Amino acid sequence: MNQTILVADDETNITDVCRRYLEREGYKVLVANDGIQALELWRIHQPHFIILDLMMPGKNGWQVCQEIRDQQEVPIIMLTARGDEPDRLLGLTMGADDYITKPFSPRELVLRVKNILRRSQMNAVPAKATIAETLYFEGLTIYPEQRRVSDLTKDIELTAKEFDVLYLLACHPNQVFSRNQLLNKVWDIDFEGDTTTVTVHIRRLREKIEANPSEPHFIKTVWGIGYKFAEKVQI
Repeated sequence: MNQTILVADDETNITDVCRRYLEREGYKVLVANDGIQALELWRIHQPHFIILDLMMPGKNGWQVCQEIRDQQEVPIIMLTARGDEPDRLLGLTMGADDYITKPFSPRELVLRVKNILRRSQMNAVPAKATIAETLYFEGLTIYPEQRRVSDLTKDIELTAKEFDVLYLLACHPNQVFSRNQLLNKVWDIDFEGDTTTVTVHIRRLREKIEANPSEPHFIKTVWGIGYKFAEKVQI
């Protein structure tokens, strides 16, 4: 069955272009012209991927993203005509996997959709040929096969991308990764560009796994370079 993608934007020229390029790649495309319609189509059809414009009538992209994220981990890309960093940060903080600033290349959009869907499918079906070992840290345990993380008392709920970032860093204790390296390895985006996506995911991770996010124990910032997972595995 073809994967279904929901495109929500009140500009018909945007939805027409997105539909044409995505259908050319074999996807089934649903189109919504406002936030309320987007939520209705999402509830009825449960699409595999959602592309949301930030500024829509009815309900804006932030509100739609928040409602969906409260119930489901479907991949979401946000479209924005604004270049202001606060707008991008807000969309990412609410759980979007990525964002694209208008005007954008339809080919780039399709590439990002493919990359995110491929990674989501890899996450949903772990390779049977290998069994990833559980990682034990002081106060934190990572179960790769279950894609689960827990502290001493409870499971910690992470999004797919948050888990990917954490697992990559934790598999290489004390190795420094630049933001562009993380962008390439986790998001499959190979370019020297805006790394706000990485910064926001690191911040959200710290809020979930660190006792004091402002003084992180696990994910350390290496100023001017990137991040590293500082704690060594406990034997």
